[in-house]
Formats: sequence, structure tokens, C-alpha cells
Amino acid sequence: MIRILLAEDDDSMREYLARALERTGYGVKAVNSGMSALVELERDSFDLLLTDIVMPELDGIELAQRAGTMHPSMRVMFITGFAAVTLQNGAMPPEAKVLSKPFHLRDLVMEVDRMFEMGSAADL
Repeated sequence: MIRILLAEDDDSMREYLARALERTGYGVKAVNSGMSALVELERDSFDLLLTDIVMPELDGIELAQRAGTMHPSMRVMFITGFAAVTLQNGAMPPEAKVLSKPFHLRDLVMEVDRMFEMGSAADL
């Protein structure tokens, strides 16, 4: 089972995304901050870091940079309402995907499926 670490500080968005990904067959560990995500990355490994960019304490870009050092083969996808600003920032991991809010759950699952060459987005 593909394991996803979801870092999202908005409670309702985090729960919504986690449920949708779990329904389509992904294993999801959801945390409410970048710092909490780092703790999880020290304990365990994941196939995908799915993170909001704008979070208190530790933003998603810095989280992704640290995660890449800890787990170089882990993939990264950003979810954000600030995509235009993000795309101008040269600090993003080169292989990272960016999904701009608002988005449909089908779009999120389709992008995750593409990253792992699977096909569950039609279920949403």
C-alpha cells in the first residue's frame, strides 16, 4: 500500500483530504503542522509527502527540503492557494507537483495516481 504523509494545518481540509485518499486505497498519516510531519518522518518512511505550503512554524517548502534529505526517494506534492508565488520560489524541489486550491478531490487523487501510475481517481 502506498503511504502518504499529509501535512495540512486546516483541520477540516486535512480530514477531508485524508478520507478521500483513504477511500481510494492509500494509507494516510495526517498531521496538523510541518513540525509534526518532521517527527513522523523521523519515525517512519512514506512514499509521498503531501503538504500545504503556508503553515505556521515550518512551511511546506522547508518541510519538503528537510524531508528530501531524510528520505531522498520520497515524492512531494504541494497543495496551496498561493501557487503563483510558490512557482516563483526557486527553493521548491525540482520534481515536486503543485496543486492549486480550490481543487476537486478527483484532481488530487488523479495527480497522486499519476505519480504512482495507478488508476483510482475514477472512483470519486
